[in-house]
Amino acid sequence: MKNLLIIGAGRSSTALINYILEEARLHNFFVTLGDADVEQAQRKIHGHPNGRAIWLDASKPNDRRDVINRHDVVVSLLPPQMHLEVAQDCIALGKHMVTASYVSKQVFRLSDEVRQRALIFMNELGLDPGIDHMSAMQRIHKIQAAGGKITAFYSYTGGLVAPESDDNPWHYKFSWNPRNVVLAGQGTAQFLEDSKLKYIPYRRLFRQYRLVEIPNMGQWEVYANRDSLLYREAYGLQNIKTLFRGTIRHQGFCDAWNALVRIGLTDGTFPIVDSDKLTYHDLMEAFLGISQHTGSVKDRVAKMLEITPDSDIMQKLEWLGLFSKRRIKVKNATPSLILESLLLEKWVLKPDDKDMVIMQHVFEYELNRRKHKLTSTLVMKGWNGTDTAMSRLVGLPLGIFVKLLMLGKISTTGVSIPTMPEVYEPVMQELEAHGVRFIEQEE
Repeated sequence: MKNLLIIGAGRSSTALINYILEEARLHNFFVTLGDADVEQAQRKIHGHPNGRAIWLDASKPNDRRDVINRHDVVVSLLPPQMHLEVAQDCIALGKHMVTASYVSKQVFRLSDEVRQRALIFMNELGLDPGIDHMSAMQRIHKIQAAGGKITAFYSYTGGLVAPESDDNPWHYKFSWNPRNVVLAGQGTAQFLEDSKLKYIPYRRLFRQYRLVEIPNMGQWEVYANRDSLLYREAYGLQNIKTLFRGTIRHQGFCDAWNALVRIGLTDGTFPIVDSDKLTYHDLMEAFLGISQHTGSVKDRVAKMLEITPDSDIMQKLEWLGLFSKRRIKVKNATPSLILESLLLEKWVLKPDDKDMVIMQHVFEYELNRRKHKLTSTLVMKGWNGTDTAMSRLVGLPLGIFVKLLMLGKISTTGVSIPTMPEVYEPVMQELEAHGVRFIEQEE
């Protein structure tokens, strides 16, 4: 019997666990779910005969290695900064490893060592990154096989709230890691446009968004996502003129989030001493710094942002409670942690709420001396606040790949992302059976 270890029973693990437990029953392998919150892990295993929950503090090396050593494949759902330690353990103990996270430079440097041990370390196997790679590569390879030359590629993804559950002025609710939302975009976004390199630093990122049309859903905002240049080689598009990856948000979101950035509320670099003794009103006044202006804190913040006090942006800030006399609940917290704590209250999915994922690829290419444009769009909604589209679209590709790996159907060794037909063809085929379907428009 093959043994699978999943480390982490958090927000995005449910669909993966449910899928892999049923596959374990069919294919006779056993699943161990390890988490520091063993009660949560037990709830997710739910007494399944092919699974068990154990207590595991992954930050304790000896405990972690002991558990890893008793399994054949390890799925790490830990925070990205912890993958390196798990990867090093898997190399030392001869275990395959799978994650949904971006490959760090440190993990990528292990590739030769992983290949020498004939191990498979597959990363970026969730939604974005994950389904975006696989669905894009299917179409890129198809266009190239027909003799087409791709000149531009745009890829956008958003984890959003479904219109029927959209009841706040931000038009947004959390369906994935809140910390990642608060810290999104920090660093410098890089992409290629008309054969020219483009860089957008964090301070300008949410001002320089573009509008995109989603079929039957109108226009949405898209801001640049991380380093698009990394995917020129990974996608086999070394000679492409335009390559842009972005994040989708509802119209009005980016301008309001830019206000939070300008105020300083997304800063995670310093703690605010005795923050739990302050009100949100106190915090906003503190962030005004040296101010020569008179009037209320709200009016002075509006003046600093160069907008009117009754603007849509200020209404969004006020709805969050940033000008209220309510005390901050987090002690000695950074501004970003204070913001995250507040947003966790305001942007929560209610039990009957539905989330929504939108993914769109746009391919511009030349074939038979004619220019073509192919738009491929996925829209998927969750069932409720627990069974979310985000959980399914992160967990299912992970689960399908892990099943293939456990059954010996994957041969690509080393540190990889899912851009090869051996991976994307069977995974995308099974995802379609789960309702993951892209609608294509050709021009």
